[in-house]
Amino acid sequence: MADRRNRVGIVDVARRAGVSVGTVSKVLNGRGQLRDETRARVRAAAQELGFVPSAVAASLHTGRTYTVGLIMTDHHGRFSLPILHGAEDALGWDETLAFVCDTRDDPIREQHYVRSLARRRVDGIIVAGRRTEPRPPLVGLPQVPVVYAFARSADPADCSVVVDEEAGAVLAVEHLLRTGRRRIAHVTGPHGHASVRTRVDGTLRALREAGLELVGEPWYGGWSEVWGRFAAASLVREHPEVDAVFCGSDAIGRGVAEGLRDSGRRVPEDIALVGVDNWLPTAEGSRPPLTSVDLNLQQVGRTAGALLLEAIQRGSTEPGAHTVPCRLVVRASSAPVGG
Repeated sequence: MADRRNRVGIVDVARRAGVSVGTVSKVLNGRGQLRDETRARVRAAAQELGFVPSAVAASLHTGRTYTVGLIMTDHHGRFSLPILHGAEDALGWDETLAFVCDTRDDPIREQHYVRSLARRRVDGIIVAGRRTEPRPPLVGLPQVPVVYAFARSADPADCSVVVDEEAGAVLAVEHLLRTGRRRIAHVTGPHGHASVRTRVDGTLRALREAGLELVGEPWYGGWSEVWGRFAAASLVREHPEVDAVFCGSDAIGRGVAEGLRDSGRRVPEDIALVGVDNWLPTAEGSRPPLTSVDLNLQQVGRTAGALLLEAIQRGSTEPGAHTVPCRLVVRASSAPVGG
């Protein structure tokens, strides 16, 4: 065992393994044509000695800093934190660390962070948005790869990772149809949001393919529980025949559940509910717990991280939008009719 007071170096590993320093360097950096037995002997020696490779030496050898920037615009963390966790999963395999920068939706602050990351010579950048509207590409950036996550870049030549929200809406409606519902309404957020329009398109497409129509028009409003309660009361008054509601977010869904209960309707016995986001404090805190479309944001982050690592190694990003599917998490709010 090496003296703990002394830092173990590559020379010590070479001596223990009975090979040259150059061979140890090739093994640690995954380079060169070496026998498997030699690689195994070097790794075993490094582990026995507690050898930790120098990040500075690795940087000098590869030209990389093994750091990336992660620029987020969602200071609450509702959307960006799952993306960050997924990206860290992917980056960890390469022993790459992330500098996390919260712009708070401020373009000036974003430019400050871009300059700071450039000074730190990061190997690449992931930009995580909180809305799905296309955003302007980063400006004033040196030649490092950039991947946009959730909010795609307005430049189609950039690399973006997006969620298939229309297919997510189809998942929700098809689930409600399988539970025996046929009179489905849609209560959602502001009409101007790209996510809202996309989810409406998916809802209408799924109903059309089933030979059905939406009950009334889509109910556009806010993203809040207050809007959900108001919409629920108005919905059952204007369309008492409704037997299911697909809600544009979990917050809306929780409000709709409360509004239906106040109106004397039972969930799911009278009206089934499905939300979007699978935000656990809201979905599991709803009465009853809310079935929800999960946007798979951690997978968005993992995909963005993997694409960024590939781009760092290749020297350029893969252009276009890379789509991540949604998944449905079924809970008590959409139990089958008679279930």
